[in-house]
Amino acid sequence: MRASSYDEIAGMYHALWSNSYLPAAMPALETLFFSRMKPRASVLDVCCGSGHVTKELLKRGYRVTGVDSSASLVEIAKQHLPQAELHVQDVRTLDLSGPYDGAVSTFDSLNHILSLEDLHAVFSGVYNALGAGGLFVFDMNLEEAYALDLHQWTVNIRHDSVCLSRGLYDPVTHTAHTELIWFKQMDSQNCWQRRQSIVEERCYEKHDILQALQFAGFRGIETHGAMDLCPDKEFGNGRYFFSARR
Repeated sequence: MRASSYDEIAGMYHALWSNSYLPAAMPALETLFFSRMKPRASVLDVCCGSGHVTKELLKRGYRVTGVDSSASLVEIAKQHLPQAELHVQDVRTLDLSGPYDGAVSTFDSLNHILSLEDLHAVFSGVYNALGAGGLFVFDMNLEEAYALDLHQWTVNIRHDSVCLSRGLYDPVTHTAHTELIWFKQMDSQNCWQRRQSIVEERCYEKHDILQALQFAGFRGIETHGAMDLCPDKEFGNGRYFFSARR
């Protein structure tokens, strides 16, 4: 994913999706990550965005470092979470001191990595940042999730903004595009600003993800369908959680 994709819509991203992912994903994260991390553990939040999950990590007492390629999203996170250590970094070339006890990447962020070579680079970077036995948990969407996209617009209306979004998936190239159009009310009630962005994602086969983890050196790899862990079936359809140890 290009950093500019979310830089263009950082405010919308933070406002609209601040409370959508974490409540649905919490049962899976509780089982696979939180229950396995010791108190005061050092945790790396990979693709932290504007800090929705970072906030929960801090709430649980972890010492948190977050990285994201979007300077705009990291700036929002810094404003709300000054106690976290936050960096603007391309996760394909992580440069962190570490070592960390655990790493987490949420909200299918790694689907924004657009080539298998780059996914290998991310996994290797996370592996190198973890200490011995460090835990890595992340979720990704597989093809059945993207196949649900019916090219229909979803509209979210608030008192000062209107957001339209739709997903487009190409089964031949295994790429998905989320088209976003955002109207934001300015200081004058009669003036609205329009922004538009397209966010690209890549759909990977499960065996490619597992092989990339193994190639990076991870062991004890587990795969869990979100449908089996999370009551919200709409959230879970086509989403998988992976866990692995260094």
